[in-house]
Amino acid sequence: MKKDIHPTEYRTVVFKDVSNEETFLTKSCAPSKETITWEDGKEYPLLKVEISNTSHPFFTGKMKYVDTAGRIDKFKKRFASSRFAKTKMDEEEGKDADTAKDAE
Repeated sequence: MKKDIHPTEYRTVVFKDVSNEETFLTKSCAPSKETITWEDGKEYPLLKVEISNTSHPFFTGKMKYVDTAGRIDKFKKRFASSRFAKTKMDEEEGKDADTAKDAE
């Protein structure tokens, strides 16, 4: 292995899953400006994560919709104003009308 490429300043930190408020104590070298008082009464740096093993569908076996940044809504708004989306919606409306005629 190459020397002097790995961090040496590992410290105990608290990770908090913001989707379900679970916290766990582990070691990391990631920087943090926030702190939290842990169950043992000591204060540790706090790192917030959007998803962890306590909320990820692979580990929980449950599908969960996680969209903290609103990325899907932003995409839908941008896509709705595009020329392609209008053409696609017109095509779908045409299919719906054909389906309704077939049902009669």
